[in-house]
Amino acid sequence: MRSYFALAGLLLIAASRDGRAQPAPAPAGDARDEPTSEMRGAAQPVTPAGEVPTVAVTGTLEPVATFSGAMPTGVAVSRTGRIFVNYPRWGDEVEYTVAELRDGRAVPYPDLETSGTVEEGDVREQLVSVQSVVIDPSDRLWVLDTGRVEMGPVIPGAAKLVEIDLETDEIVRTIVFPESIALSTTYLNDVRFDLTRGPEGTAYITDSSDDGPNAIIVVDLATGEATRRLVDHPSVKAAPGFVAIVEGRPLITGAEEGEPPRSIAMGADGIAISPDGETLYYSPLASRRLYAVPTDALADPYVPEDALGELVQDLGDKGASDGLESDAQGNVYVTLYEQQALARRLPDGMLEPLVADPRLLWPDTLSLGADGYLYVTANQLHRQARYQGGEDRRVRPYALFRVRVEGTPIEQDRPQPGRVR
Repeated sequence: MRSYFALAGLLLIAASRDGRAQPAPAPAGDARDEPTSEMRGAAQPVTPAGEVPTVAVTGTLEPVATFSGAMPTGVAVSRTGRIFVNYPRWGDEVEYTVAELRDGRAVPYPDLETSGTVEEGDVREQLVSVQSVVIDPSDRLWVLDTGRVEMGPVIPGAAKLVEIDLETDEIVRTIVFPESIALSTTYLNDVRFDLTRGPEGTAYITDSSDDGPNAIIVVDLATGEATRRLVDHPSVKAAPGFVAIVEGRPLITGAEEGEPPRSIAMGADGIAISPDGETLYYSPLASRRLYAVPTDALADPYVPEDALGELVQDLGDKGASDGLESDAQGNVYVTLYEQQALARRLPDGMLEPLVADPRLLWPDTLSLGADGYLYVTANQLHRQARYQGGEDRRVRPYALFRVRVEGTPIEQDRPQPGRVR
């Protein structure tokens, strides 16, 4: 596979064509408020030093929406083009943790009562702090709730996977994870689905905790039963000695707390699945490696952990990434947060650049739409105060972009009762 360094070289070669990337058109509108003149001018945030980095634009990055409030992480695009985003409760003021974009504006979803301010009561009925929204292969929306507020411990009963029927916009299923699955340190990060495994399908969730065990959580959607797999296997952990370099600065934390600076340590984060459901791809946030594991073994609780670990494949260096996505053609898409870029791993293992743009300040989550566009949130995660010595360097608005790709989403029929694989 072409290495991360070779990919970086391709981006630099492309950059030399014009010497400096040209800014794309400003976003057409704000997804939270009507854009002010200052917001329109901030469509291409500058670096802390005031310089726009020289990064190649090798594809066309199109703005979709901007966000002047809380920073978004996840994005999901349905087959009919409906777009959903979410805002985890990390410290920003969050009016609602899940939203749908309607006419260029974000509105609470499925409603303000469910997605708005967390109040005393049954946290099983409220969306507490959502990290990901995902469309499954049968066009249902799933919401992954971390159950953690401002990175505190998991609130018992709050960590859950919620299914919403897009025809009625109503919650039809809630899978609450017990404390044996969602540990107090667990950070439920992202999820993918295989609707052909089991009577109602199987979900795979990454636990990217930076202060506890990492794992892949396997969920039987028919029963809600879940198991933690590959617990603290090297492939789900932060790479030893890893230090990310974003906008020319090492990504470290601890300084704002008066502690010795330390590199980020988030484990398994991005996740993707092959079209046939036989292979799960994943990558720790604090790593440049891509890993794969056969789902037949991963989903089988009778396969011992040591035997499962031996089946994990190291697919090589793909660059430091956050979100992953896959398509029906067998490609795996990756965000490259060090290069402000997106790339695609082809079925033969080759890695090719899709787009690099200075506005891709921490490309976070990917969603492939039926319209042939790959959607990505850019939320300046690395500019948060915790990574900048206590100074918040984020420049609003945050943004949602898209780029045209050749892939199509993986589609599967809704599970039929009695069908088991």
